Amino acid sequence: MTKLITCLITFYLASQGIIPDANAVIRAKLGGTIKVYTKEGVEFDLPALKTDLNVDIQGELAGVTVVQTFINPTKEPLHATYLFPMNKDAAVHGMQMAIGDEIVEAKIKKIEKAKKIFKKAKKEGKTASLLTQNRPNMFTQEIANLIPGLPIKVTLKYAQTINKVDNEYQLVVPLVVGPRYQPLDSGKAPLVVDQNVTVGVKKVRSDSTYGQWEIESLPKYPSVFGSNAQFEVDRERVSVKVSVKAGIPITNVYSHTHELEVSGTEKDKVATLSEGRTIDNRDFVLNYRLTGKSTQASMLTHQKEKDGYFSLLIEPPTVPQDQDITAREMIFVLDTSGSMSGDPMNASKVFMRHALKTLRPDDYFRIINFGDTSHELTNSPIRATKQNLYRGQKHIDSLNANGGTEIVPAIKHAFSSPLIGRTLRIVIFLTDGYVSNESEVMQLINEKIKDARIYAFGVGTSVNRYLLSEMGRIGHGFARYIDPTENSEEVAIKFARKLNSPLLTNISIDWNKLNVSEVTPEIIPDLFSGDSIRIQGKYEGAGLQTIRVLGKVQGREASLPLQFNLPQENFYDESTSAISLVWARSKISDYMRQLNTKSSGSNKKFSDDELKFKVTTLGLDHSLATKWTSFVAVSKRVVNPQPEMTPEVQVPLPMVKGVKTTAYPSSVSILGGRKVIKATNTPSILGNNMVANSIPEPETVAGLFMLMVTGFAAIWFIRRKTGRANSLI
Repeated sequence: MTKLITCLITFYLASQGIIPDANAVIRAKLGGTIKVYTKEGVEFDLPALKTDLNVDIQGELAGVTVVQTFINPTKEPLHATYLFPMNKDAAVHGMQMAIGDEIVEAKIKKIEKAKKIFKKAKKEGKTASLLTQNRPNMFTQEIANLIPGLPIKVTLKYAQTINKVDNEYQLVVPLVVGPRYQPLDSGKAPLVVDQNVTVGVKKVRSDSTYGQWEIESLPKYPSVFGSNAQFEVDRERVSVKVSVKAGIPITNVYSHTHELEVSGTEKDKVATLSEGRTIDNRDFVLNYRLTGKSTQASMLTHQKEKDGYFSLLIEPPTVPQDQDITAREMIFVLDTSGSMSGDPMNASKVFMRHALKTLRPDDYFRIINFGDTSHELTNSPIRATKQNLYRGQKHIDSLNANGGTEIVPAIKHAFSSPLIGRTLRIVIFLTDGYVSNESEVMQLINEKIKDARIYAFGVGTSVNRYLLSEMGRIGHGFARYIDPTENSEEVAIKFARKLNSPLLTNISIDWNKLNVSEVTPEIIPDLFSGDSIRIQGKYEGAGLQTIRVLGKVQGREASLPLQFNLPQENFYDESTSAISLVWARSKISDYMRQLNTKSSGSNKKFSDDELKFKVTTLGLDHSLATKWTSFVAVSKRVVNPQPEMTPEVQVPLPMVKGVKTTAYPSSVSILGGRKVIKATNTPSILGNNMVANSIPEPETVAGLFMLMVTGFAAIWFIRRKTGRANSLI
């Protein structure tokens, strides 16, 4: 009888989507929860999500904690999938899942093993979470058996470095994945044929032969909140808190993307969102400066067990730009695809107006725009005469955004003309990078670049920074980002003036007697004014060491001697404990860059399969999420008695701020207008910060009353039965 009453109570709770709490049954305003009406008028709910980010910056390293709270506002269990971004350099080293009072530490596994564990738990009706990496800046979180009224909290931890950009330290926290254009036949996985019979698509595995499609393939893009729905959806989906600690005063802490509240002392600052929370429709970017004498190089070390790790930060010398330089061939390549419509296109035009003004009479220029196809102002480079510049500006003013993002033909077009003698070729890309074929782009640039340089300008509020930074790195240049919703005129002027040569080139390190190994990056990029580069690796030895940073400043040989003390014994400091993680992450980036660019000849040290094995091994050894290693967590208890009947749903994303519906392919559902309403009065136990003062519907009150009566009856019956049993002992 006791079991029967317990089952009845449990069944009632599950059917109503209510989980009782010792204190109260509360209702919460659910972040991003919406109800959708089909054409037939049927109403259904989509899963909700709230994200809390805590960033701790100490010195030049940052530790980031991401808490994702998944909520099921329906009356039935769901399997949920969430597509989300992280920093392109994030070393994701930990995951934890909490459901009720149960906390599960996730394990890093080879991707095929992690998927197998997740699938088994899903089938058994257990709550489980699986983190997979689609790109270094794009991840998928899968949640199995998300029960109504029982939120699941997934906590992710990652480490990253903080480098200087244009004389300021900059933290970038991506908040939303933008759409990705998939070129025809790009990234299609091969079908597996067994005994002349097609048996399906080959899955991504850590132990299979490396295939290009593993890099190109992308997950299904979820539905997005249309522009009309933005005001009907809870806009408090994300909170951000950033703590910055330094040994010298911190000044000028600001964000051009979000309004901030900044508090703390001069050496210890805390920045939070002015409104507490925000909608995740654009990246969060924070800048700050450190006062005091600028150092051109600094060294951090860390001992982990028997391995010593170092992190060397290098800045270029402060010297004026040499204006008497070789004439340039400036090739401007503008993305005019549909995703650039509106603000991004306008910002590109503003940039071009100022960039053309910086050209000198001895310079040549070309203007190429691309969407479905590529078009050029002229058939060949033309001199930067007053008349030609006017002609170029008129052409820029006439451009409109539409079509797909066929970037590969545009790159081929940019490098199609022969080099002009005694000129430096500089290719300037203006794009949001919303493409899926990143590997194909990198490989093509690596083949074509030779002595040219690429300056990649990302135009948008949540652009593909991974692709743009790799374009700049492989193209011996840099990447910068223009926010089209802000003061694009000011930013355009600033960046147009940066179309100069780097200050420090041909960088190398003379390690002297210091024994170093596995140094990353393998090829040290050139340094531009106001920037920095981090060189990392392993070392052996102790005591006072002397090394020299070598390079060329405006063509002249330059060197910078450095002296530092290596610790005699195991050294641990909280500010440097992530050095081994960021080293491993940088090493993984090196290997993946070799895979993507298909390096050959003397640069080809390992086969593709060897590189894949090295990435997988680093992921397992350092507990890092990679393309072939994933985190998986499984609850001990069964929460869903009918997992096979549970539908698969995706957490909807906001539309990226500043883009129009033309940015999204026809396969993506745009939820907006009268078809979307805010879901309110949905019961959930989420904590005080998510409580709303809503009153239960009358039928729910009646249900709660019946539940209370049933509960008291059950308790009375159980106690009476227990009392009788005790009296017989």
